[in-house]
Amino acid sequence: MSILINKDTRLVVQGITGRDGGFHASKMSAYGTKVVAGTSPGKGGLKTDNGVPVFNGVHEAVENEGANTSIIFVPAQFVKDAIMEAADAGISLIVCITEGVPTTDVVYAHKYAQSRGAKLIGPNCPGLISPGKSLVGIMPGNIFLEGSTGVISRSGTLTYEVVYNLTSKGMGQSTAVGVGGDPVVGLYYKELLEMFQNDSDTSAIALIGEIGGDAEEQAAAFIKEFITKPVAVYIAGSTAPADKRMGHAGAIISSGSGTAAEKKAAFLAAGVPVADEPSQIPGLLKR
Repeated sequence: MSILINKDTRLVVQGITGRDGGFHASKMSAYGTKVVAGTSPGKGGLKTDNGVPVFNGVHEAVENEGANTSIIFVPAQFVKDAIMEAADAGISLIVCITEGVPTTDVVYAHKYAQSRGAKLIGPNCPGLISPGKSLVGIMPGNIFLEGSTGVISRSGTLTYEVVYNLTSKGMGQSTAVGVGGDPVVGLYYKELLEMFQNDSDTSAIALIGEIGGDAEEQAAAFIKEFITKPVAVYIAGSTAPADKRMGHAGAIISSGSGTAAEKKAAFLAAGVPVADEPSQIPGLLKR
């Protein structure tokens, strides 16, 4: 098994005729993902160089090609409408890659998606991958290995570093999810931890966090109460100064809260080992 995506995933790429949408649609298709449609208002009836049909809207992609998952590459000012359109069309999983989306737009669109029964990942995220089954995002598929370790991360590049170390030790991944680094995003640690806990083919979980907010502290409490599988954690930002944003919009320590030390302490108090370096994650999970 895997969580969220698998070989039955049928993907529609919103913004497929744009530079990024077209490029990554080809990459996902080459990996083996069933990219069944794309959307670009006013360009319905066209086909991409790979033969993917282009529709004016998501409703047509669902009706004609059975799309059940969408990935969004449209400019930030159009993301709110794109998420709502996908949810309204009956898409069950929406993955938004676009960065710079206004927080108020995400709050509104996420609530709308939830009301339609759709799950949202992102925005400002690298997407997700179930190795050997499906890639919905911009992750480099070649570093992933099919296996039983679930990965959840706020950072794209740290995801790749941790996964590289897991793969090099022969520890494949069931699904790896990049939740995104904005202050407000869709699925987060607790929801994904629960999914991995309930996935029979996931035997361990690697969690990658960073400074800012209290999501990691909430995750630590959730792990202590509900998760029975081995979990290992890496927290980025140990040397970050207070009140200075570090890379991600959500990675800021405010009024003395959200520090790496506080997050590490929360996990250690919950009995979860914390790595000093990403390369230590495989060893901690094996223990």
